[in-house]
Amino acid sequence: MSDLFFSKASRRNWLKQGAALSLAAAGPLRAWAQAQTTLVLGNQAGGLRALFEASKALEGAPFAYRWANFQGAAPLFEAQRSAAVDTAVAGDLPVLAAAVGRTPLKIVATRVGKADALGIVVQPDSPLRKVADLRGKTVIVSSARGSISQYQLYGALEEAGVRREEVTVKFVLPTDAAAAFASKQIDAWAVFDPYYTIALQQGGRILRDGRGINTALGFITASEPSLADPAKRAAIVQFLDRLARAGEWALANPEAYAQAYSQLTRLPIESARIITARASVTGRPVSEADIAALQTVADRSARDGILPVRVDVRAITDAQLWKRPA
Repeated sequence: MSDLFFSKASRRNWLKQGAALSLAAAGPLRAWAQAQTTLVLGNQAGGLRALFEASKALEGAPFAYRWANFQGAAPLFEAQRSAAVDTAVAGDLPVLAAAVGRTPLKIVATRVGKADALGIVVQPDSPLRKVADLRGKTVIVSSARGSISQYQLYGALEEAGVRREEVTVKFVLPTDAAAAFASKQIDAWAVFDPYYTIALQQGGRILRDGRGINTALGFITASEPSLADPAKRAAIVQFLDRLARAGEWALANPEAYAQAYSQLTRLPIESARIITARASVTGRPVSEADIAALQTVADRSARDGILPVRVDVRAITDAQLWKRPA
């Protein structure tokens, strides 16, 4: 398996690696970069970059760009908070957690995936057969507090009538947790794709997936300083136009998308097909329904103590930036 999933790097090292990656082979600047606005595009586990490279939707873009890749939302938003990236892509709760952490961001686009792209996975021979069996057990959550996996776990516990105090929750970044799960040091792991699919293909068993709990919504965020720069603001709109184009291509060419994802991440094509089939692909403008759905997540997360305060979703959304028809 590639280093993408089994590195022992700490969060700090991953942040440094992501920044270095953005400046090196992950996305070299085009020859005319000095005359153009440059966007640093934040990415998780290679997914968004694979979509764009497969679709070629960024070819001929009127802006220069480079990719900054991170293993999860927490280090990605650390980079956005420090102005190391202009845009970021993440699920619903990580965006809210970043806002609570005073990351200067605005939600500028919505992506829709499938809720079975994450779940709670246990060892194949585990005696744990249902969520209620997690009482008195330790569950590893990736990647950090405020992740979509934490929201999914808490929702599953509530559904099963298990108090959160009855379960020990520990937060481990996905690459470290992947190695620990593979060596059977973890009994129960709440995690998202692509790590989720890898764990299942290594023999892991699903205890509960995200269907009926998670929204399956992802979001593109842009940093407020980037949006305040007229040239970067215009480039971000162009990027979102091309995101929609890339999504349309992926829906029409699922095998080519899977092949490109496999080549970029060095994952087996069988894994890549599963991951890309349920990934957030299409990009569309933020709708009122999206804002309402995310507000529900925000309210529930504040109620459950996942977030320390309630987030006003409308206040962190710029629904006027991008007006491409849905």
